[in-house]
Amino acid sequence: MSIDFGRPVRGLRTRWFSGRLDLRVLAVSAVLFLAAVLLATVALTHGDYPLTLHQVFAALAGGGDDPFQHTVVIRWRLPIAVAAVVFGALLGIGGAIFQSLTRNPLGSPDVIGFDAGSYTAVVVAILLFGTGDYWTVAAAAVAGGLATALVVYLLAYRRGVQGFRLIIVGIGVSAMLGSANAYLISRARIEDAMTVGFWGAGSITRVSWPPMVPALLAAAAIGTAAVLLTPALRRLELGDDAAGTLGTRPTAARLALIVTGVATVAVVTATAGPVGFVALAAPQLARRLTRSAGVSLLAAAAMGAALLAGAHLLSLLIAQAYRPVPVGLITVCLGGLYLIQLLIRETRRRTT
Repeated sequence: MSIDFGRPVRGLRTRWFSGRLDLRVLAVSAVLFLAAVLLATVALTHGDYPLTLHQVFAALAGGGDDPFQHTVVIRWRLPIAVAAVVFGALLGIGGAIFQSLTRNPLGSPDVIGFDAGSYTAVVVAILLFGTGDYWTVAAAAVAGGLATALVVYLLAYRRGVQGFRLIIVGIGVSAMLGSANAYLISRARIEDAMTVGFWGAGSITRVSWPPMVPALLAAAAIGTAAVLLTPALRRLELGDDAAGTLGTRPTAARLALIVTGVATVAVVTATAGPVGFVALAAPQLARRLTRSAGVSLLAAAAMGAALLAGAHLLSLLIAQAYRPVPVGLITVCLGGLYLIQLLIRETRRRTT
């Protein structure tokens, strides 16, 4: 399917559990989730204190001869591995929602700028208000993401919201927020600037169980909301008139979907910082693997989990050979290459 980046993509539909769920979608999703779990499990063996898979499984089972190994696996490394899988799935869902709403493969929360809004709120909370409390920072990230979504929505609204206009407005708002962040960081103390800069790199290595518990609860709520809103999302793909005829209120449904999509990014940013390009690449890669004309939320979640778990393992391998690299920098590098490849391929299709 050739995609015109300047106009909505017709036929770009989203499925989760419909009456005709493609068995290939189920199979691909299961394989991707399994790959994500395996990658996260292998990541448990890497670090300053190397372990074998046998030692990891023994610790996970509650056994093991060394209490320190149990501490390393359960208390230190397991929440990070869980974060890689869960946060990747959240980003995949968020990307699929916005790409379906905008009918454009560039319509992901990080491109539109919602993660920039969450990060700006974190910068303001840390640098201007001097707070490092997790709950305050998390609340600021969620509020910043939602406020940015509201601003972008209002600026892009003109007798409705068109996907391409939403993307262009979001890119502009994201650029302005980036400038504001750079100014605030340049005026901050070195210690505070380093804290905010490390947060902005998107690192899950600082994740522990206390912040992960509320994040997991939020992820469960977001996943439930995505399932419940999937029928409305499918109807919106048919157009506002058709959606209204089928009993869906287009404006209310679109706002609910935007809030759900923004929440996926806000939860990740609040806990680990902005992790870019997973939301952009996961839905499109999943669509290619499933050979589907539409984007499956299930497959996008599975692909996002596999991508972030793989990026986390790669960051650990790089740390052993060189020095620690935040997983957000790895996803940005790989995602940038994917975006260039996507643009080149679509340009060639349109010129042939």
